[in-house]
Amino acid sequence: MSKKYDFEFKVKVVEAYLEGEGGLDYLTAKYALSSSYLLQTWIALYKKHGPQGLFRSREKKKYDLQFKLNAVQLYLTTEISYKELALQLDIPSPSLLCRWVSDFRKYGTSGISDKPRGRPSVMPKKKEIQKTETVGSVSSDAERIKELEEKVLHLEIENAFLKELRRLRLEEETKKKSQELSAVSEKNTD
Repeated sequence: MSKKYDFEFKVKVVEAYLEGEGGLDYLTAKYALSSSYLLQTWIALYKKHGPQGLFRSREKKKYDLQFKLNAVQLYLTTEISYKELALQLDIPSPSLLCRWVSDFRKYGTSGISDKPRGRPSVMPKKKEIQKTETVGSVSSDAERIKELEEKVLHLEIENAFLKELRRLRLEEETKKKSQELSAVSEKNTD
């Protein structure tokens, strides 16, 4: 497990190096650091950002796909180290950049795209089920009622049309019968 160092300690060690108190290996041993690489990183951060560069960031930074692609392409097309490129792009850890490059080489763009975190849920939660059922049943009931009302209106119109059609046919038949009767009665009178 990596040891965490406080801000004042980091500034003290870096300033000791910059004042020429000793080299990387000497200061690493003197201050019992885990590695000289760590001290190199602190020095580079200090030179680039000043003392503020040595503060531990408490927020987790999210990088979009385009930024990751640009960083990977920049690494692959130049002869710059992970550490130097991470410093230039303000990526807190060169190992993060190393992982992006490795994933890009293995899987392409899909390897560095954002992925959902955690294990996917197999079943929806009870509250979600109840909400969808009540909302679904209310909306489907309302739709069903509207559908049935439209159907009833359509049938009422059809029924009225058929009744009127029947009435007109009966009128025509009675007219024909009355005309036939009048024609027959005229023949009989002749």
